[in-house]
Amino acid sequence: MAAPYTDSLPASAPRNTTRIGAAHVLFALVMIGLGIIGLIYGDFALVWQRIPIEHLPGQQFFAYACATIELATGIGLLMRPTLRLAAYILFVYLVLWLILLKLPAVVAMPQMEATWLGFGEIAVVLAGGWIVFALHAGALERRYLNFAVGASGVRKARILFALSLPMIGLSHFFYSEQTVAFVPSWLPLPLYWAYLTGAGSIVASIGLLFAIYPRLAATLEAAMLSIITLLVWGPGLITTPTDRTQWTAFVISWAIAGGAWIVADSYRGVPWFAMGGSARKLPIN
Repeated sequence: MAAPYTDSLPASAPRNTTRIGAAHVLFALVMIGLGIIGLIYGDFALVWQRIPIEHLPGQQFFAYACATIELATGIGLLMRPTLRLAAYILFVYLVLWLILLKLPAVVAMPQMEATWLGFGEIAVVLAGGWIVFALHAGALERRYLNFAVGASGVRKARILFALSLPMIGLSHFFYSEQTVAFVPSWLPLPLYWAYLTGAGSIVASIGLLFAIYPRLAATLEAAMLSIITLLVWGPGLITTPTDRTQWTAFVISWAIAGGAWIVADSYRGVPWFAMGGSARKLPIN
């Protein structure tokens, strides 16, 4: 098995600062959608943004503030003049989301896989936002946040993504009964699909960590998360189009898939079946 990879490009290497691809657009649209939902309902994104202190003073103010940040940064990511600033703000916002809202549960109940699942889901979103920030950072960020931008930042974001996938995949085994309930009724052998998708995330993690077909692994993971989003949450939008829970779950699920697509796109230009050194390079202009 190949050794765990490290990116061979220095943090000061040229970066793609002009390209706005489909994964980037999807990620931006998801943030816009999350912001719109927050502004409509004046609340956080249910379990994904659950406040540890339920009776925090000014909770609705913070909910509107978070929704505004999501909406503004999502729009900003779509326009080149504001792309750099929006990427920076969103990166900081996602880091705080993970540390303040998800890490405490893991620290308090590390034996509960559900806390790791919540952490892993938002970590995937952060990995996508981190790569956008790393590729579009300006001179100021390269000076003071050199460890988080350029090739170094992309490498760390990829590792975060890879380490997050087992947290998601293992939940399909720990909570197989609940996972089966999400499998569409028209699919045969629901337990098989629950285990298969869980195992798929774990295998993708191995491929990414050890540079074994990492582009293929990241792309298949992103595609799987997208299909799950459409099959699990899509039908509910048709049958109950006014259900806030359905919309929130649908958008958050797309945020997770969008983060995965950003990671997969960071391997653009790497051969699909590359391993080792040839799979460690970053696409640059």
